[in-house]
Amino acid sequence: MDAPRPARSPERRSRVDRDEAGSVRAALRDPRRLRTEVLGGLVVALALIPEAISFSIIAGVDPRVGLFASFTMAVSIAFLGGRRAMISAATGAIALVIAPLAREHGLDYLIAAVILAGIVQVLFGVLGVAKMMRFIPRSVMVGFVNALAILIFLAQLPHLRGVPLIVYPMVAAGIALIVFLPRLTRVVPAPLVGILALTAVTVGFGLSVPNVSDQGDLPESLPALLVPNVPLTFETLQIIAPYAIAMALVGLMESLMTAKLVDDITDTHSNKTREAWGQGAANVITGFFGGMGGCAMIGQTMINVKGSGARTRLSTFLAGIFLLILVVGLGDIVGLIPMAALVAVMIMVAVGTFDWHSIRPATLRRMPKSETAVMLSTVVVTVVTHNLAYGVITGVVVAALMFARRVAHFTQVIDVAHPDDDTRVYAVVGELFWASSNDLVYQFDYVGDPENVVIDLSQSHIWDASTVATLDAITTKYAAKGKTATIVGLNDSSAERHGRLAGHLAGAH
Repeated sequence: MDAPRPARSPERRSRVDRDEAGSVRAALRDPRRLRTEVLGGLVVALALIPEAISFSIIAGVDPRVGLFASFTMAVSIAFLGGRRAMISAATGAIALVIAPLAREHGLDYLIAAVILAGIVQVLFGVLGVAKMMRFIPRSVMVGFVNALAILIFLAQLPHLRGVPLIVYPMVAAGIALIVFLPRLTRVVPAPLVGILALTAVTVGFGLSVPNVSDQGDLPESLPALLVPNVPLTFETLQIIAPYAIAMALVGLMESLMTAKLVDDITDTHSNKTREAWGQGAANVITGFFGGMGGCAMIGQTMINVKGSGARTRLSTFLAGIFLLILVVGLGDIVGLIPMAALVAVMIMVAVGTFDWHSIRPATLRRMPKSETAVMLSTVVVTVVTHNLAYGVITGVVVAALMFARRVAHFTQVIDVAHPDDDTRVYAVVGELFWASSNDLVYQFDYVGDPENVVIDLSQSHIWDASTVATLDAITTKYAAKGKTATIVGLNDSSAERHGRLAGHLAGAH
């Protein structure tokens, strides 16, 4: 008789259940979950069309370049990415980065830059750059999410200016459907119902309102393999490299931040290293099919994960396939979709993305002012520049400075003993690094102290060369007064750093 299998712990069962929930095979065996994945992919595809066209216009290229990029990115990342159910496509952040290159040098140079950016992202992934995500504080993450919600909302405003008055009640009706329909049924995603209902009303009553076809021409053929027609010279590399590196960094940052957000929403873990090189490989593929490149899209990802409830790679793959079918095979029909319907969907995505808890008065009163400052700086810079990378970098820098300032105040110099008339013992308490050690030099009585001074560092730690330079300056000041300062109590790491650097740092004396 076989021995009974050991029971799984609750944590183990929970992890296994979540892994199975993200399995394509499990979704294919479950009609209900399969419907969720299929409809989620369809809604995302519909929402991608005007976005991709708009981003193409920002980048200064034909709409087909953005649409094909969205197709190839979504399909490729479905297989290569490290985060299930996340949507990657042409994005505004990438469009802003590459627009000057397209304007000054043309499409071929842009495509070459996309391919090079993909290669750089693969290298970053292999080198483990994705692990740097652990250094992004929670307050920066909250600022990232809130800024993204604001940008998604602001991107809808141009579609609400200079339009017929009927557009406004249509948007309101679409929002009402998305809000209230889930209370009655969740069989079909509410955003899809809203899009179909408003399209039917527009066509049925012959309403003259802006629609998808007004955003630009849709492609009539499949994407074809394309090798950019640029000279393989160092001069070409000099032209495209700055844009490629900027694109690689912006794309990776936005993708990894979005992956972390989806991790939190779904209570699952994603492989950030795989996501990094997967984004790179997807961009290389996209470049060779004439696309403008891209990265993860927070808005469409939220539609897929929160709005539709999708959890597998199937929804991501189908989003790309449906997009191609819609724009190539059903372009005339898709062109009839009123922009009011898509605006309603994206407004609700913005509302659902924003972390409302973070701005409640009770939260702001409880939260340290430094944390709030980090969150606000991330939001403000992102919204002003329309660049998520700038906002995140600013937030991380502000957080680091706030942390350094806070920790610097913890360092103290204490007069602890006078063994004899010629000796005084100081104890330095706290972590010693560039922010805390710079003021250390002013906390000793060089004139009034006796001939022998002992500086006990047993309750501190030397973290950097700035601290060693400061200690050198202290001993030098005592020596200038004809006195001897001795440093004791160093732990192994501090002793190794001090022994290696002491007396060899310029400007220490």
